[in-house]
Amino acid sequence: MDIFTALQTAVSGLKAQSYAIDNISGNIANSQTTGYKRIDTSFVDLLAEQTPKHEVAGTVLAQSQLTNSIQGNIASSSVTTNMVINGDGFFTVMAKTGDANGQTSFSGTPVYTRRGDFAPDKDGYLVNGAGSYLQGQNYDAATGQVSSTGPIKIANQTLAARPTTTITYGANLPAAPATANSSTTKSSLYAPTDTSVLVTDTTGAATAGKKVLAANAQDFVNSSIAGPALTAYTTTGAPVAVNTRWAKIQDAATGNASATPPTADKPAIWNLFYASDSSVALNKSDWVNAGTGFTFDGSGQLVQPSGGKATITDLTVNGTNLGSVGLAFDKTTLTQYAASSGAVTTNALTQDGYASGTLNSVAVGSDGSIMGAFSNGSSVKLASVGVARFINPDGLKPLSNGTYAQTLDSGVPLAGLDGSAVVGASNESSNTDIASEFSKMIVTQQAYSANTKVMSTAQTMMSDLLNIIR
Repeated sequence: MDIFTALQTAVSGLKAQSYAIDNISGNIANSQTTGYKRIDTSFVDLLAEQTPKHEVAGTVLAQSQLTNSIQGNIASSSVTTNMVINGDGFFTVMAKTGDANGQTSFSGTPVYTRRGDFAPDKDGYLVNGAGSYLQGQNYDAATGQVSSTGPIKIANQTLAARPTTTITYGANLPAAPATANSSTTKSSLYAPTDTSVLVTDTTGAATAGKKVLAANAQDFVNSSIAGPALTAYTTTGAPVAVNTRWAKIQDAATGNASATPPTADKPAIWNLFYASDSSVALNKSDWVNAGTGFTFDGSGQLVQPSGGKATITDLTVNGTNLGSVGLAFDKTTLTQYAASSGAVTTNALTQDGYASGTLNSVAVGSDGSIMGAFSNGSSVKLASVGVARFINPDGLKPLSNGTYAQTLDSGVPLAGLDGSAVVGASNESSNTDIASEFSKMIVTQQAYSANTKVMSTAQTMMSDLLNIIR
């Protein structure tokens, strides 16, 4: 080690501190950049000589140290499509390459970013403030199936009408229904003169569609209790009011095995009817048997239909045929227990139809789903955000616009959140701490000045050496 080497070492120190101040300046400049990850500087010593008891300090090497795994603060946003990954992971994005013939094209090479200030562009594609387009899966609003994989597009969508095909129903039918004629000889049971409208089995072949005529509707209403009432929809999305009533036609009874001949247990049997005309009073409409006998044992458990499904064939109200509509239930949701009110207690009542609607707003779920709220009250999944994780996120290669590229050091991208969550209507702030950067800047400036002092001292020593010769 000599004076000339000392000069070279001081020069390397100047270069290293210059590199550090460059990173510091970049961090401070991007302290307000959404999703920015600061770049720290690490220093590595390079020994000029490594002989025993003669280790001489050599030059210094400055290296970047990424902080991709350090999350910035989460700030709320008024833009619902702005999002943050709370935890590990990066949004998968691509660059836009052109708009030829009205068709938007993209680079095809995915890169990754933490910048989630996404908002729809003029074509409905989600793009962040740096011009990167969010990738993921787009869903068909009508079918709920994946329609495409690539750039997420949230355009002004119309949700087509969907006819009602299934009614999901859960209720308790009272063991002793309180009907208007319960104190008469009819007890609490519906016993019309024309018993052909009743069904005592689960096939309904003989009674499906059989009607209690309007002329006898008052007697029917007095002998039954109100069932579920809901709005169903036709194939064009027209609403149809469906009113139903339950009629109990047989009480459960325990058989006598010792009798001659022996008698078997009898189940309780209920029939479900619907009004064919919802525009008139209940006692002015025909009432149509749905065509299935609902049977319960003595403990109030549903026996039949055991499969938890029944079908109302050719459900027709106000002259509008809704087709065959399924009724979904099970032994736990449809019961016959004692109820002091004597009325039906409805626990669940939904149907899968709706009128057409237009997209009103979108929201981002914690699983990365983008849900659309439509004017008809439906909430439908429109897209799923593409998220990638890396074993070594600090091994990614920084690119412009807050994006990163995969490298050998980072490992391959792993799909999914894996414990992380997406936060909608939020932005991730830069993880730069201004106070910390200013502290590092002061230390760096002092180290730079010290290296210049080494150079000036070495130069003086060289001058002294030359003066000896003179």
